[in-house]
Amino acid sequence: MPQKNLAVELLRKLLEGEIKVRRRKNVVQARSFAEMLEQAIRRYQNRAVEAVQVIEELIALAKEMREADRRGEQLGLSEEELAFYDALETNDSAVQVLGEPTLKQIARELVQTVRRNVTIDWAERENVRAHLRRLVKRVLRKYGYPPDKQEKATQTVLEQAEVLSEQWALAA
Repeated sequence: MPQKNLAVELLRKLLEGEIKVRRRKNVVQARSFAEMLEQAIRRYQNRAVEAVQVIEELIALAKEMREADRRGEQLGLSEEELAFYDALETNDSAVQVLGEPTLKQIARELVQTVRRNVTIDWAERENVRAHLRRLVKRVLRKYGYPPDKQEKATQTVLEQAEVLSEQWALAA
C-alpha cells in the first residue's frame, strides 16, 4: 500500500468520529477507546511502530469497539444500563467483591433513580446535583459498593448521568 500515511490518517479520523459518538452515550468507553487510539498514534508518530503495524492496531481497535456494542446484549443490559455498569466496573475491587450480577442490578437501579430525578438544568443547579449525588451514594451503599472507591464511582456516575440526561431531555 503506497499511501500508508493516508490510510493511518483516515482510520484515525474514522475512529475519532466513532469515539465522539460514543462520548454522548458511554463516557467510560469513550475515554478508554480515546486513550487506546492516542497511544497507537503516538507510537506511530514517534516512529516506534511502522505504518502497517499501526493500521493493524487501529483495525483491532475498531473491532474492539464493535465487540463493546455487543457486550450490553451479552450482559442483558440496555445501552443506558451498560453505561452505568461501565462506570461502576472501573473499580476492580468492586467487580471482585460484588460480582457481575450485583453490578448489573446497581446499574439498573441507577438508571431508574437518575431518570426519575434529573431535570433539564440539574447539572447547573448545585442543590439538585447534590441531591442526585446523595441518591447515587445511597444506591451504592445499599449494595455494599466498596467505600474506598465510592467517591470516584459517584463522580463517574454523575458524569455519565449528565451525558444521558441531555439525550433524555431531547427525547422527551
